[in-house]
Amino acid sequence: MTQPRGVLEVDWPFFGELCRGLALKVAKSFEPDIVVGIARAGVIPGAVVASILRKEFASITLRRSGEGVEPALISRPTQSPKGRKVLLVDTTCESGSTIRLALNVMKEEEAAEVKTAVAIRTGSYQVDFEGFANPSFVILPWDRDVIENGNIVMRPDYAQALGVKPKAR
Repeated sequence: MTQPRGVLEVDWPFFGELCRGLALKVAKSFEPDIVVGIARAGVIPGAVVASILRKEFASITLRRSGEGVEPALISRPTQSPKGRKVLLVDTTCESGSTIRLALNVMKEEEAAEVKTAVAIRTGSYQVDFEGFANPSFVILPWDRDVIENGNIVMRPDYAQALGVKPKAR
């Protein structure tokens, strides 16, 4: 894993522009039948891109049990991709292990064609479509704040990346 060179904090307006740009890139060369977001983080850009493209949306759940651990399949797509053209979406992509696992699931599910897309490519793995590439540690607007001990605080790994102490809000 390469070390991030900085921190990129994405706010909601920037995220919206990323999704619009990503949808435009997809629309120029691929017309999916369905957009599948990789849960958890990929569901949000996947749903936005699906809405912009006016396509059906489904999700697939993959999870890592720890840092550096390969992802595992938790649940298959919520709608069948069989015989359909699929746009597989995640928020970021570094090593490609999550995308590769999701691609294998789409093959097992007999999708006719699958293209991959990410809002931000943070590593060397090449996807078919990307909003842009940036090697920074990415802070996402929807999971910046979490609940700990009954208080809303900045997510600890985000606080560490920003060099601040998490405090209750």
